[in-house]
Amino acid sequence: MGKKQFKTEVSDLLNLIIHSLYSNREIFLRELISNASDAIDKLKYLSLTDEKLKGFSFEPCINISFDSDKKTLTISDNGIGMDEEDLNNNLGTIASSGTRKFLEGLKDDARKDSNLIGQFGVGFYSAFMVAKKVEVVSRKAGEETAFRWESEGKSTYSVSEAQRDSQGSDITLYLNDDGADYANRWQLETLIKKYSDHIAYPIYLEYDQEHYKDEKDSEGNPVKEVEHKREQINSASALWTRSKSSIKDEEYKEFYKNNYSDSEDPLFYIHTHAEGATEYTTLFYIPAKAPFDMYYADYRPGVKLYVKRVYITDDDKELLPTYLRFVRGIIDSEDLPLNVSREILQENRIMSAIRNGSVKKLLSEFKKIADNNPELYEKFISQYNRPLKEGLYGDYANRETLLELVRYKSTAVEGYTSLASYKERMKDGQSAIYYITGSKENILRNSPLLASYKEKGYEVLIMDDDIDDIVTEMVHEYKELPFKAINKTGAMDDMKDKDEKSEEEKKEESALVEKLKKALGERVKDVVISSRLSSDSAAVIVMDENDPSLQMQKILKQMGGGEEMPEVKPILEVNPENGMIKKIDQSTDDAYIASLASVILDQAFIAEGIMPKDPAAFVREVTRLLG
Repeated sequence: MGKKQFKTEVSDLLNLIIHSLYSNREIFLRELISNASDAIDKLKYLSLTDEKLKGFSFEPCINISFDSDKKTLTISDNGIGMDEEDLNNNLGTIASSGTRKFLEGLKDDARKDSNLIGQFGVGFYSAFMVAKKVEVVSRKAGEETAFRWESEGKSTYSVSEAQRDSQGSDITLYLNDDGADYANRWQLETLIKKYSDHIAYPIYLEYDQEHYKDEKDSEGNPVKEVEHKREQINSASALWTRSKSSIKDEEYKEFYKNNYSDSEDPLFYIHTHAEGATEYTTLFYIPAKAPFDMYYADYRPGVKLYVKRVYITDDDKELLPTYLRFVRGIIDSEDLPLNVSREILQENRIMSAIRNGSVKKLLSEFKKIADNNPELYEKFISQYNRPLKEGLYGDYANRETLLELVRYKSTAVEGYTSLASYKERMKDGQSAIYYITGSKENILRNSPLLASYKEKGYEVLIMDDDIDDIVTEMVHEYKELPFKAINKTGAMDDMKDKDEKSEEEKKEESALVEKLKKALGERVKDVVISSRLSSDSAAVIVMDENDPSLQMQKILKQMGGGEEMPEVKPILEVNPENGMIKKIDQSTDDAYIASLASVILDQAFIAEGIMPKDPAAFVREVTRLLG
């Protein structure tokens, strides 16, 4: 068969690999062994569940051999294997759009990260770090024909028929000058022990060993003999099945780094064996850095499901709730049926119990760390605060625990604060948790609305996450304390002076309000007099308690897929003590009042980080007023 073009994103990836992406070349062996292990996992599972392959008998193993003279290295497995279509789909394209997006946005510094490739889920291509040509001969289990895939890692590859005695794949690397050192017994043995010791199947290394026999030739010289050896290098035991007391901290960390393609140690790990109505083992890890695809719709889940040590799946997003998608690890059940399907998993009573138990265990461990190791928890929150907030929205059963775990910025302390700490700092007589929402922290911290709250000693939470509005309105309260947004009308009454205003003052304020309403017309929902703005602030825009905030409106527009959202008009809250408002109060010139009121409204929008609808008109009005 002729040559085929790689998809564009594969060509881009290969170019990155060969020219700039990887400084740590040796990880190629880890990736290829990991793929071989996955292929065996799949066949082992199908031999128990698939009608065509049921009873398929094989002894799982991975075999590594090399030829130092020819500079070749071969990694072989007897797993599921690939047919022609699989070779094209798996080795000719990148299926995940998340990977494509990530590659496109990769910055130069990030390209030096030697562990990104495993996170992409395309570790096979790491072979081109050390090889000038790669050849794959593969035969799919249950089929007679084998196929050969070949490429020099440039723009093309070829697929043709080949011969292989049994199912599985042989990946042969024709090593380049930089990779020639890997055709070496000691180098390979070191790398297998370093990166792949906990692969659950035996990894054999084949090599020729020379030694002298106890005899001499006709000239009296010792007779040299070459012996072909095949030795198992790894321990081949599933780490999570061992007792916690027998596993060293370093073993846990190495297992994580080698199985989840991370150069950094995890922040922490949680190893649990549950017994009772359901028996299962979990080993969960929290990465030090959030997965690159955490906010992509097609994120890759990080938890593998096993049943009695038989691998079942690693791509089921139902194993943990979506907000815990950053968790990496293993769930191994003793009770699930081996032929459990994706549909059965979603409704299975045992799986539901495992999922619920796993979530509660994870959250309780997070809480322990928050209470006992604030420094570590701060690192955790810096990466995973937002997903935990998603849990507040979606996981009602664990909402109380999650409310103790999430953190917020605040006007009272540096960094993050918990809701429990906020409650402890509350002033006597304060009856609500005050917060302000928006898209940028610096704009929120400079909001004119904050002045009077600070003056009265009320702490305000700064909520600048895009989901804070949705979540906080759904949660309503914390320990019977309602959440009140200071940029909505519901919090206004809390700041009103207790002294009753005279009838004359009420009349004057009413007249001012009517002037502004007339001047602004349909641009505002209402105009109200403020009792919480300092004299240097003319006005702010707030939303009616029952209307979506400006931040929420922005989110709804994005979710609407371009559909026109009905306009939700703001309320203009004005300060009668401010000089600009006094000018309106004292003027009888309708044109002047309209012009100044328009500028005041646009300024209030700008203070919220929102451009006026007609910036040119705003500039004209300001110029006219200053002229």
